[in-house]
Amino acid sequence: MSTVNTMRVISQDTLGGPEVLKEIEVERPAPRSNQVLVRVRAAGLNPTDWKHRATGGFLGEPPFVLGWDVSGVVEAVGIGVATFKPGDEVFGMLPYPWGHGSHAEYVIAPVRALTHKPASIDHVQAGALPLVSLTAWQALVENAELRPGQRVLIHAAAGGVGHVAVQIAKARGAYVIGTASAGKHDFLRELGADEVIDYRETDFTEAVKDVDVVLDTLGGDTSVDSLRVLRPGGIVVSILPVGSDEFDTEAERLGVRAVRMLVDADRAGMRAIADLVEKGELRPTIAGTFPLADAAKAHALGDTGRTTGKLVLVTD
Repeated sequence: MSTVNTMRVISQDTLGGPEVLKEIEVERPAPRSNQVLVRVRAAGLNPTDWKHRATGGFLGEPPFVLGWDVSGVVEAVGIGVATFKPGDEVFGMLPYPWGHGSHAEYVIAPVRALTHKPASIDHVQAGALPLVSLTAWQALVENAELRPGQRVLIHAAAGGVGHVAVQIAKARGAYVIGTASAGKHDFLRELGADEVIDYRETDFTEAVKDVDVVLDTLGGDTSVDSLRVLRPGGIVVSILPVGSDEFDTEAERLGVRAVRMLVDADRAGMRAIADLVEKGELRPTIAGTFPLADAAKAHALGDTGRTTGKLVLVTD
């Protein structure tokens, strides 16, 4: 158990499998100007967590504490913070990629990365939402400017980003087509998907035509192939920030648009997501919850790539 001046965090000293993750005790930080100290109640896990654990990714060599999603209670505020006060329930995404550290009992967050947690969901649900929902919102609404009546194809639609993107697209009035294994089709229909394609049995490029927007969560050949199902002027937004130059050259040849993006912390986006939650139009599916000390078990499950929805660490 941590003392009043320390906190438990999940850290790693080397890159590798889930076994490199260790619970350690470190000094509890204090917020500086325009920062808040959040007592973490729940923190979502995302594929970027296991990728960084294994390869270092943007963060390079450890030691580091992973985690970008956070839902919790404001413990203290820095100078100049007018938006929140101690005791406020908040949720948000720490600035990606260098603002990591939510897989801990406490975390420092820039005030503009957070918004008030919707009262209609608990901390587990709130902790599952920020990174995936901001990714989907920024891809579909900000980059693709998705409008009512448009046709959108969402790859890996039952995954973390995908199942949230289906709900956001439906809330925007779109016709939604999702790819997923057959066992997840009923789940996607319950979320509102209009068509579902079994990617194991069907080539989506033969099953789908005249799409306005594609959300590419897979990268590789999928990015380029997705360009070929667009109507003229349509757009593929890939959440994989690097890849083949063919993505851009083929888009130009076909008269369509190709965009790569990284999710960015944003209070306005989080407020839009909170509004969808309060309207009952967005809910995360929780694949499993784990105590903070069992982070390695959560990573091992995430490594399988077979979960539906989100994995979440809880500190209580």
